[in-house]
Amino acid sequence: MSVNEQKEIYRAKVNLETSQIAWKDLQRYFASGVALYVADDLDLVEVAFQMSEDNATQIQQWMAAGKFGKVSDEQAGVWYAADAQLWAVVVSPWVLVQKMH
Repeated sequence: MSVNEQKEIYRAKVNLETSQIAWKDLQRYFASGVALYVADDLDLVEVAFQMSEDNATQIQQWMAAGKFGKVSDEQAGVWYAADAQLWAVVVSPWVLVQKMH
């Protein structure tokens, strides 16, 4: 099996591990500092994949552009007040969250 085939299988596996979840159910991860937001214009599965591959260059670019990082207190408050449903996926120890489109 080629490296590209292995990566595609892993991406498919990550996609299957995503789920819809209420922000209120993610409060303990936010409180622990392990909830990371993914901007709406990024692909949640691709971000999770790049994290699992430890692609620091890409991750730093997203962070510098404000498209990826720790969920802020302000954002957490907005999602909590709105009883927001989010897409989430775990890339241990992190929980990546993205507003549903």
